[in-house]
Parts: sequence; C-alpha cells; structure tokens
Amino acid sequence: AYERTCRYFCKKTNSVVVCVGYRLAPEHPYPAQFEDCLTAAIHFLRTAQDHGVDPSRVVICGDSSGGTITAAVAQALVNRRDLPKLRAQILIYPFLQCVDLNLPSYQQNAKVPILLKERTLVLGLKYINKDLSTIKEIFKGCHVSEDRRLKYQKWVSPDHIPHEFKTRGYKPSPTYLPLKEMCDEAESMFDPVFSPLLAEDSVIAQLPETLILTCEFDVLRDDGLLYKKRLEDHGIKVTWCHLQEGFHGTV
Repeated sequence: AYERTCRYFCKKTNSVVVCVGYRLAPEHPYPAQFEDCLTAAIHFLRTAQDHGVDPSRVVICGDSSGGTITAAVAQALVNRRDLPKLRAQILIYPFLQCVDLNLPSYQQNAKVPILLKERTLVLGLKYINKDLSTIKEIFKGCHVSEDRRLKYQKWVSPDHIPHEFKTRGYKPSPTYLPLKEMCDEAESMFDPVFSPLLAEDSVIAQLPETLILTCEFDVLRDDGLLYKKRLEDHGIKVTWCHLQEGFHGTV
C-alpha cells in the first residue's frame, strides 16, 4: 500500500528511503511493532554509511499509527549515547494520546470518514488487546485516575487548543468520576510507547527538529496541535503544516 508513496518521497527528495516491514497486530501483539521499528532505526543509524547515507542526516517518518511509532522511536533514542542523533522526525496526523477522546477535533470530526471517532478507539483497543466493552466509559474519561488527570492536564487539555479550532462546534465535556477497575486496566494506555504525548519533560526536551502535519477534518488533529505545543514549549523547532481541507488518510 505504501510502496508508491515511499518511492515518491525518495524521488522528490533525492533521499535514501527505508521502509520498515514491521510485524502486524493482532498476530504479533503490541509492542512488537514499536520494537521492530526501533531495531530497524538503530541498525540503520549504525550502518548508514554502508548505504551512502550521512548518519547525521537521518530522518524518521510515519503517518497515523506509524506517526505514533515514529514519535515513540524518537523518544526511545534520545538517551542513546552510542548512536548518531536523529536529524528530524516527521509526524503525519499521528495518534498521540488516549487520555481525552473529547478534544474539539474528536467532537467535530466524530462522523468524518475514514477515521470515525469510535473506530479510532476500537482499533487502538484491539491493538493493545483490551476489552472493547469499555468504549463508552473511556469516551467519558472514566479510565483516568484523579492522580493521572492532574498530571496530564498540563499536556492534554482543550485549554491548549487555539480558539480558531473550536469555532466549528465544540462543547466542554462534563467530568465523570474515574472507575478504579478501569483505571487499573487502562495502565498500558498511558505508556509513552502507546501515547507519546505523555512522555516526561526530560525526554521531550531532547527530541529532534520536528515536522507535524495535521488535517482539519481528522479526529487526531488536536493530538498534533498538543504535541506541537509541548515541543515548542521546550524550545524544539517545529515546522507545522495544516491542511485546511485535509482528512485522515489524505497522504
């Protein structure tokens, strides 16, 4: 599905492009996908010169859940002193958090193909092998404990979304009490490998220059906007491309 896209990038940018054929879920349970991409990135950084590539100019890129993996790989590499630093990361409408599924973009684009609001969570829960019967409670935020809510609100909140993205129909969501059983079950959903937006400041501050692409008609738009803010708050250079008429899968 992506060979033509990768060949296009290769030709247009005059770059060496490596496409990782990582193992797929559900046959290969999470986090095999992340581990495969991290292994490939480490191997390529070590052997870049064998492919005629300057190891100081390696960029990693992914879209949608591939953007999630790209962000997680970049974070995993920040403390590696035995490898060249990544030159940059490119995140194309990435999924970055599972704390708040009622951000403005989730409300505005809940019924917009191809990534409907409910489909987003169904795919995410299947990916990490969770019970789909909890969907309604997760949409209400019942899976987030009070402690986590307090910690994450400085990173994940409609308050951090610029006003111009709230004009197309947005209502603040009521707050529901957390359910302990759900909070315990949801623990892995807050791992930065699955929700890179939740990485600690010490990791975010070391990330490479970043390009983030968001689409107006995409439930994941605000994930990109929130990550852009976090990176910029730590002085990371961000190039932001917003497609006003774009939708998820537009690449």
